[in-house]
Amino acid sequence: MDAPLITAASVQQDIERLHVVSAEPSVANHFLAELRDVNIQKDSLRFRRNLQRLGEIIATRISAQLSYTPQVVQTPLGEAPSQLLRDFPVLATVLRAGLPFHQGFLNYFDQSPSAFAAAYRIEGTAQVQVQLDYLSAPRLDERVLILVDPMLASGKSLVQTYRAMLRFGTPRQVHIAAVIASPEGLTYVAREIPEAHLWVAAVDEKLNEQAYIIPGLGDAGDLAFGSKI
Repeated sequence: MDAPLITAASVQQDIERLHVVSAEPSVANHFLAELRDVNIQKDSLRFRRNLQRLGEIIATRISAQLSYTPQVVQTPLGEAPSQLLRDFPVLATVLRAGLPFHQGFLNYFDQSPSAFAAAYRIEGTAQVQVQLDYLSAPRLDERVLILVDPMLASGKSLVQTYRAMLRFGTPRQVHIAAVIASPEGLTYVAREIPEAHLWVAAVDEKLNEQAYIIPGLGDAGDLAFGSKI
């Protein structure tokens, strides 16, 4: 019997902890359209800024899932009841494409420590293989971890990075954020990291034979920072 076809509609229905930002009307859809547009992509500054903006928007959505402490703040004219974030999450990203997206999260979670991984796809292999060369992180025990990467294609680099990070401790809550994801990648990540909440701006049609997202937007790292050899 053939395996069931994985589609954008099926993953949005089947993955309980999946949040798709573009499902609701918002300016996020405008920023996403600019990221995809081949003419606007020629402006790398604007491309990086749109990644930041989407990071800020998704950071706001995730912030609703975090814990807060009631506190009274003194103003020049009196006292105001407030809600302060109990502890800032650890922000982790995969180099290099993740840097602008990560900055969007850091703009809002401005007291967060950061973690970084250098994980990349090994080209020319029959199956998608990922090499992890570098990893730095603070202690993760009982922390909220937000792992961000703009393109969630096969999902293997995110899963490998997350598993490697567990040597720094076990987070109490895990969020994985991407701008564009494939149905196949989301299914893989949801299966391998079932405790994670998944946040994406859009779920695209599929992966092609080279494991690139279709229609996607191209190579996010090259568009943000220039082509590589």
